[in-house]
Amino acid sequence: MCIRDRFIGSSVALITPMFDDGVVDYDALNQLIDFHIDAGTTAIVSVGTTGESATVGVKEHLKIIDHTIKYSSQRIPIIAGTGANSTSEAIDLTKEAKRLGADACLLVTPYYNKPTQEGLFQHFKSIAESVAIDQLLYNVPGRTAVNMTVETTARLAEIDNIIGIKDATGDLSVIKQLVKKCPEDFLLLTGDDATAVDFLISGGHGGISVTANIVPKELQKVYLAAISGQSEKAIELNSKILKLHKNLFIESNPIPVKWALHKMGKCGKGIRLPLLELSNEFKSIIERDLKELNLT
Repeated sequence: MCIRDRFIGSSVALITPMFDDGVVDYDALNQLIDFHIDAGTTAIVSVGTTGESATVGVKEHLKIIDHTIKYSSQRIPIIAGTGANSTSEAIDLTKEAKRLGADACLLVTPYYNKPTQEGLFQHFKSIAESVAIDQLLYNVPGRTAVNMTVETTARLAEIDNIIGIKDATGDLSVIKQLVKKCPEDFLLLTGDDATAVDFLISGGHGGISVTANIVPKELQKVYLAAISGQSEKAIELNSKILKLHKNLFIESNPIPVKWALHKMGKCGKGIRLPLLELSNEFKSIIERDLKELNLT
């Protein structure tokens, strides 16, 4: 199996379940891991944006990754979120993820400090050269205030252990350019649920999804249909969860998805400041979506 094939299809940007006081609930995490293995999810991303990487400390970040790897026991690939806005910190996190046994690492573009395109290239190049583990780039300008261009991505794609990108721009012109300019075996993953089907139809290989937290089995069917060229089937299947794609971002991610999983009985309501529990005005919207999908 080639590198790319391991990550084709629907992977989940897994939440980090917490008790009401914000303490990580490892029993609930175990249940979520089993839930995704049973559903046929392609891979789990541990402590990415949806996993609240911004509010866990470094030791806790690595503890969650370590627990996820050990509990999954090679039953599903684990992609560790190890990005940082400091290159040295990202290298340290990536080294530790490799030591813990992660299958790959997901590295977000440095946030807040707004590097140039050459700065982005040198950042990711340094990490790749420092740690011999498969690495996925992650471009999400709506979160980071920096957009990595297709040209920079294509340069990075020439580095052996940079195996792909999670593109969460939601801009479908980007996937078309990536297909043209990146090597054929460079993994193109969507990080935008609302446009995922069009992304996959346009040449994408899979995605890392928030919606997959809620309907992993159903989303995998959507993705595999789109990837295999069954466009009409993918669109039809996706139509049943379109509202969920939209409403899981009715407030900042992961606020709505954590509330949805709580209502499904899969975790508590815990979330860490500065994020709060879903606002009362939106709870009925999420609960309606779940009811329509027979999830509550």
